[in-house]
Amino acid sequence: MVDAIVSPLLEQLISISLEEAREQMKLVVGIDNEVAKLKHNFLAIQAVLVDAEQRQFKEETVRLWLDQLKDVSYYMGDVLDEWNTARLKLRIEGVDALVPQRKVCSFLPAASCFGFSQTFQRRDIAVKIKAINGKLDDIAKQKDMYNFNVIRSTENSERIQSTSLIDVSEIRGRDEEKSSLKSKLLCENSEEIINDIQIITIVGMGGIGKTTLAQFAYNDSDVFEYFDKRMWVCVSDPFDELRIAKAIIEALEGFVPTVGELNSLLESIRASLVGKKFLLILDDMWTDDYSKWEPFHYCLKNGVRGSKILVTTRKETVARMMESIHVISIKELSEQECWSLFKRFAFFGRPHSDCEQLEEIGKKITGRCKGLPLAAKTIGSLLRFKRTREEWESILDSELWQLEEFEKGLLAPLLLSYNDLPPMIKRCFQYCSAIQKTHI
Repeated sequence: MVDAIVSPLLEQLISISLEEAREQMKLVVGIDNEVAKLKHNFLAIQAVLVDAEQRQFKEETVRLWLDQLKDVSYYMGDVLDEWNTARLKLRIEGVDALVPQRKVCSFLPAASCFGFSQTFQRRDIAVKIKAINGKLDDIAKQKDMYNFNVIRSTENSERIQSTSLIDVSEIRGRDEEKSSLKSKLLCENSEEIINDIQIITIVGMGGIGKTTLAQFAYNDSDVFEYFDKRMWVCVSDPFDELRIAKAIIEALEGFVPTVGELNSLLESIRASLVGKKFLLILDDMWTDDYSKWEPFHYCLKNGVRGSKILVTTRKETVARMMESIHVISIKELSEQECWSLFKRFAFFGRPHSDCEQLEEIGKKITGRCKGLPLAAKTIGSLLRFKRTREEWESILDSELWQLEEFEKGLLAPLLLSYNDLPPMIKRCFQYCSAIQKTHI
């Protein structure tokens, strides 16, 4: 999906803008307006992408419009990487982010207006962003010609709240990651002299198994014995400070506080942690805005040395923002592990003869899950109710697997029309598309 390109760009634009605002450091005066314009255009286009991607197979002009958008988006990604590099160079050169720099003369300044080096590169980035805005303006205006239906993303509203509950014996694969994570949670070493509360972060794309790994750790018997208190909070997006604080207190004290002030809630958490070694799991963390995390970080430091915070996230910037001591990057399952997980769901309750007939097709379908456990599990669950070989073959041969350009082929009919498929099934195919793109 093109939205798989546009959404990360929006996240990156917002993240860089917030960090620069926090540091009071700007590459070029006037760039804020251009970035705001970029975000506005991307949001307007994002709202019609679902309809556009459904129509691209029948309307050549719509497909060409999406191709233009992809080209601009890829170029924008390159420019954002340049922007990040330029900001890093400012730090390396010793620019004090807390001291306002001498302003430049205009949006496109002369080199003499800057009091430090790298002027040309920053000017070049500004020129590129302005040029992208011009192209994106044209693309945004063109979309009105097609009378697209406006469909806002529903990923956040459809996102299911995770829980700590799981049958550990049913977790397939991840032996190395499980061993590494458990070792880090139970380890006490010299680092803890400096860092009383260690933060461990599990990073990986959606559907890769981050939450499952955290659930394994939370329910492990040795982990249970090691910590005085364990807390599980599904953070999700947006980062709701009051809800998160109340969830921590409920896990600590067994009741939901009625207090509505964040300061009072954080003081309660701080008091409850005195003398306790705790494990706090923050699942599905999205924000990398330190100002939101900082108050929690301070109050959680009241726990006993050896306490741990385990975070799962799709964004490496979250791990850096939280100053994680350990970062565990989750990769795809092996082919054998993915097949084992798939057949556990797809073949449940089937006669042995049926399983033999469907095994070859099942392995081909599993191969297209690209090592994503969520895809293998969810598609396997769907196929559990498809009894005939023809039904399985219709999924194997579906246009949903035709990922030649990696954003296409996701909206064609399967056994049901795409719009009738459960949201989780749709996202599984989207995850497969995104991860296949990384292998090219």
